[in-house]
Amino acid sequence: QVQLVESGGGLVQPGGSLRLSCATSRLTFSIYAMAWYRQAPGKQRELVASITSGGATNYVDSVKGRFTISRDNAKDTVYLQMNSLKPEDTAVYYCKAYNSYYNSNFWGQGTQVTISS
Repeated sequence: QVQLVESGGGLVQPGGSLRLSCATSRLTFSIYAMAWYRQAPGKQRELVASITSGGATNYVDSVKGRFTISRDNAKDTVYLQMNSLKPEDTAVYYCKAYNSYYNSNFWGQGTQVTISS
């Protein structure tokens, strides 16, 4: 079955950087839009960034200028480069693949990101 596997999370000091990866398998990756969500303790899951199959990107205001989403269709992988990290970025980060035409979506298992000194 389709798998999405996130990696790259960890503990970083404020101001630091992390690069999350989401490797997919058994997915026609190139036709799927991809997104990163996050969920902090006691809060709802929120959309952080998305990238269409054509490469158009979108970001939540709180991460604009700090985070960059990208995709490598040759590797069936989506990335989230996170710079200037803040304690409020602490959350479990999830990868999602979605295709509205086929009404299809898949989630990864999440990776923990903790920003603390």
